[in-house]
Amino acid sequence: QLQLVESGGGLVQPGASLRLSCVVSGGTFSDYLMGWFRQAPGKDREFVASISRSGGTTHYSDSVKGRFTIARDSAKNTVYLQMNSLEPEDTANYYCAADRWITPPSSWSAQGASNYLEVWGQGTLVTVSS
Repeated sequence: QLQLVESGGGLVQPGASLRLSCVVSGGTFSDYLMGWFRQAPGKDREFVASISRSGGTTHYSDSVKGRFTIARDSAKNTVYLQMNSLEPEDTANYYCAADRWITPPSSWSAQGASNYLEVWGQGTLVTVSS
């Protein structure tokens, strides 16, 4: 059974950078589209970014476009989220997700799409505060 383990969260000041990692095990990494979501206290889960099986296609929410970059490394079975120019509004638990069927990556931002994704990690907390 596929398992996802996130890491890399922490407390940073506004304007700083962080890189989140999501290590995938228990399945064939290349079978899965991958993505990141986040949930702030008292708010609904929000799409952040997604990436195709090959890594050649990516999709971002408008709120992070130009600041965040999603990438995957097939040699390490890992998907990354590089977050630059962090803002207090980026404070949230960040979750990695995997799915074999919901494609293309842009489909992941559709309302309710996250309810159908196959596998989720436990999350890593990012806090942006001065």
